[in-house]
Amino acid sequence: MKILMVHESYQQPGGEDVSVGADIELLRSHGHDVIEYRRHNRDVNSHGAIQLGLTTVWSQSSYRELHALVIREKPEIVHFHNTFPLISPSGLWAAKRAGARVVQTLRNYRLACPNALFFRNGHVCEACLHWPVPLPGIVHGCYRHNRLATAAVAAMLMTHRTIRTWHRAVDVFVVLTKFQKGKLAAGGFPESKMMIRPNFISPDPGPGPGDGGYALFAGRLTREKGVRTLLKAWTALGLPIPLLVAGGGPLEHDIRFATETNPSVTYLGPQQHEHVIELMKKAACLVFPSEWYETFGRTIIEAFAVGTPVVAATGGAAEELIQHGSTGALFPSGDAEALAEAVSGIVGKRDLYQTMRAACRREYLEKYTAERAYDRLLDAYHTASGGQPKQSAS
Repeated sequence: MKILMVHESYQQPGGEDVSVGADIELLRSHGHDVIEYRRHNRDVNSHGAIQLGLTTVWSQSSYRELHALVIREKPEIVHFHNTFPLISPSGLWAAKRAGARVVQTLRNYRLACPNALFFRNGHVCEACLHWPVPLPGIVHGCYRHNRLATAAVAAMLMTHRTIRTWHRAVDVFVVLTKFQKGKLAAGGFPESKMMIRPNFISPDPGPGPGDGGYALFAGRLTREKGVRTLLKAWTALGLPIPLLVAGGGPLEHDIRFATETNPSVTYLGPQQHEHVIELMKKAACLVFPSEWYETFGRTIIEAFAVGTPVVAATGGAAEELIQHGSTGALFPSGDAEALAEAVSGIVGKRDLYQTMRAACRREYLEKYTAERAYDRLLDAYHTASGGQPKQSAS
């Protein structure tokens, strides 16, 4: 099968860029012919504000290039990932009008929320979810704290809702969890076109010993990731278990201050992915205190793959991925005291801890391997081509 992969990379590489690369490698390893159309967010710097706003709504250059590419290469499937802002939804129409079957993977909430997070001023926000025009987002300047930039995103959403791009130009949407599917359906997306396909981890990193005696946080140091709740659990409540923090971001100062006042907190800074996996293998638990509606949480299944339990906040995907008391523990979002209690409950009970490690590893092998991901991806392609899904779309 020939597949055209379409993706706009982010200025700050993250889980979505990694997942796109993993899908391409997975398909090629099974003998498929994968060609790529790429743009990069850094190129927005070459656009003026008005030009960028118009491009966000409809990129004529991406439309022309993709239409010509599909006509020339004749892929059976055109698989879109991120199109914001330089490819734009015009790319979907280019592929559809050129005769291709179109699949789009949605890894955030951009098409239902201007800032893509459902998160504002430190709290979950669904103010724009049911609005045909996301006026609350414009009022609050939710995208980049800029009303004009947010208005451009809102114009994109309004335009393509009006011409029914999501209903007419896409054959199958791939989403990551039931939770994400529900939120997008509430925002007007065609639920019948959505299929669930979780992320996967490949190659298999193998189980770790879990003998480090520390908790690990690995991710962006931002407010929505629950970093301040994490620090409160260790600093204000004096949790004696060592905490290692790997990552960078706006709240780095908060982490550095915590290390100066609490010897239990160690800041490692940004780390190579391979080193993060090694840290996970030895960790007693991974802490995932994210307070926005995470669409998935790649580090959760990385922890499962190495046999490390996860302590996570409720809400979003984590609540769906983690079996409380089996593969980890859940605590109310933003509750530092409950976070501290959950971590202590795992690290302090050795028999339960070993049982949890086995359950985590089993969860990975049953749900998040490359083999399972490949079957689900081919199922989406088969459905987009007019066949019936072999697996449940729910």
